[in-house]
Amino acid sequence: MTHRQALNHAREMLAEANIEDTPLESELLLRHVLQISQVELYQDPEREIKPAQEKNFWALVKRRLSGEPTAYITGHREFYGLDFYVDPRVLIPRPESELLVEKTLAMAQTHPAASIAEIGTGSGAIAVSLALNLPRAKIYATDISESALKVALSNCQRHGVEDRVHLLQGDMLEPLPEAVDIIAANLPYVSQAELSRLSDFEPELARNGGADGLAQIEKLCRQVGNRLHPQGFLLLEIGQGQERAVTALLRRLFPSAGIEIFPDLSGIARVVSLSPTAPPP
Repeated sequence: MTHRQALNHAREMLAEANIEDTPLESELLLRHVLQISQVELYQDPEREIKPAQEKNFWALVKRRLSGEPTAYITGHREFYGLDFYVDPRVLIPRPESELLVEKTLAMAQTHPAASIAEIGTGSGAIAVSLALNLPRAKIYATDISESALKVALSNCQRHGVEDRVHLLQGDMLEPLPEAVDIIAANLPYVSQAELSRLSDFEPELARNGGADGLAQIEKLCRQVGNRLHPQGFLLLEIGQGQERAVTALLRRLFPSAGIEIFPDLSGIARVVSLSPTAPPP
């Protein structure tokens, strides 16, 4: 079987199972088996696949058909132009979370040597992306899960930022040793009702936002207190349709704060920014 034949057959099988983006999914699985680049895969589409490789490829396709995410199968996920190791101990980084990185970087421009806390770091993708783009920043990354922090450490080491990303185990802001300039968080925001309809491959701890999806976000906001400098920023990633509820929550907790909402590339309100001290009108 050739590269072309394997890709075409896998695409058909995945499409029949209603799996999205079948060309990319098929390519990632085949490249993983063959250990080659995208260019190498397509520069010789009639190249024959070795029998052992073909057997391995179809085994991976079968796993994908069972619902297992490709990122867990291959152990890789690209995020913000970087390659990260992922496994079932952590949530798979999503493209929409790149907006949280972009807005955090923008806010950090007002703090050349910013101190940043990324809450619920999981794989460490956000913290590592910030560290690589802010070489003068001090970055804390917290997670309640010890196993998730082991994955985050491997990614910090992979990208050479283990000396600048301080991994802390604990609940939300509790392990922070000091107040910071920016708090960024992509916390679980899936409601329990929605959770029951999703794949069970990813850790529930990283997705379960309680009855309304806002339990973890509210918990974090109630911890902010003196953990955020007066001229600092709180940045929250939220789910579709949650902007009104989150804004109302922030207004109750921080009546005089400045609040902004930023949409993602699909036009969905995705990041909420709060500054405890609102700028003058």
